[in-house]
Amino acid sequence: MKAELAARDGDLRPCLLLGVAAWFLFLDHVPHNGVSLLTMRNLGFSGAADLFVFVGGYTAATLYGRMMLERGFVVTATRIFKRLWQLYAAYIVLFVIYINLIGYVARQSAAPELIGEFNVTGIVDHTVRTLIHGLLLRAKPLNLDVLQLFIVLMAIFPLVLIGMVRRPNVTVAASIGLYFAARQLEWNLSAFPDGHWYLNPFCWQLLFVLGAWFSSSGPEQIRAVHKLQEFAILRAAASLYLAVALVVTVAGKFPQLTLVPDFLRDVFGPNDRESLVPHRVVHFLALAFLFTYMVPRDWSGFRWQALQPAIKCGQEWLAVFCAGVFLSFAGHLVLITSPDSLAMQILVSSAGILIMTGVAYYVSWSKQQDQKPAFRATGLPQESRLSQTRFPESLASTAQSTGSAPLQPHLTVSRRGGV
Repeated sequence: MKAELAARDGDLRPCLLLGVAAWFLFLDHVPHNGVSLLTMRNLGFSGAADLFVFVGGYTAATLYGRMMLERGFVVTATRIFKRLWQLYAAYIVLFVIYINLIGYVARQSAAPELIGEFNVTGIVDHTVRTLIHGLLLRAKPLNLDVLQLFIVLMAIFPLVLIGMVRRPNVTVAASIGLYFAARQLEWNLSAFPDGHWYLNPFCWQLLFVLGAWFSSSGPEQIRAVHKLQEFAILRAAASLYLAVALVVTVAGKFPQLTLVPDFLRDVFGPNDRESLVPHRVVHFLALAFLFTYMVPRDWSGFRWQALQPAIKCGQEWLAVFCAGVFLSFAGHLVLITSPDSLAMQILVSSAGILIMTGVAYYVSWSKQQDQKPAFRATGLPQESRLSQTRFPESLASTAQSTGSAPLQPHLTVSRRGGV
């Protein structure tokens, strides 16, 4: 397992998919945006949130699974909780600024409907209570549901990870059992001021755990998956299912076309996003099955310059996601105050993706600057460096009086990196 996890460290597919998911989430979060018709949720049963959660579980298991094998559970758990704190801090900052910005814009623009549209009505009548419930992850402002879900999933991830290391198949079976139990018994977390979470964590944990399971797979399981991918009939079945999902989804968007017979509507029914209906999970797994077959780990396309922005956004997904939340609100404000045209929607979408990409490159550059030493003395001869070091005269006289060797300078440049 350790060798497989080490090999996955250089896999760029998760970075590419996280970047694309961040872009799709931004486009989906801008209401009345024609460009969002090209995103996953409008081309099938699953969407960008599914991709985000699955790949998040995959990358978390890759990073922390290897750490657990090398450094033990206690150290790994502390690193996971450190990352959890970073996610929670980002959410709190985002939540406070976001809801206050929406309230301010709504008052200044005389558009109170924005407060209800972005589900922050409580900030007007019960400001303190809303903020407290926001700290407890019980508030439901629009577009923050994915980050809320990811915080909860990372909180339980130490238990998931130790299960993946010791009994991966049992852990997946338990996850599947929890998924069906939550759907049958209607388990969910309550939200403020009423209702439940938009993304039920008892159900959505399935995709996260499946991502971790695929990351933790041993050589035998990987060979089994590759053998299955070699069967043309399985690839054809997956492609057929994706085609049916596309037709059903398009028919739901345009019911006047009558593209789908009634029995298909009854089979698939409503695409329940909250509790993650089974045909949505199957759709995503079919996508993953074909994608990993067509895009291997050593795919030459990762060197294409056109894909570098998406890969960079995936590497800095948290900053990109936070920027996307604000940009989606700004894009919505621009669209409702400007002429309604497809050209404006394309302009807003393109500008948002460009800004998100700029944020990713800036954050990456900033991290590189933090890792550089404060100064370099490599250009000085050894004697010159020592001669430039000055010690207090008291230390020198003490060394001479005791007969001990004088203290020698010792300079250590620390390189700090993120976890």
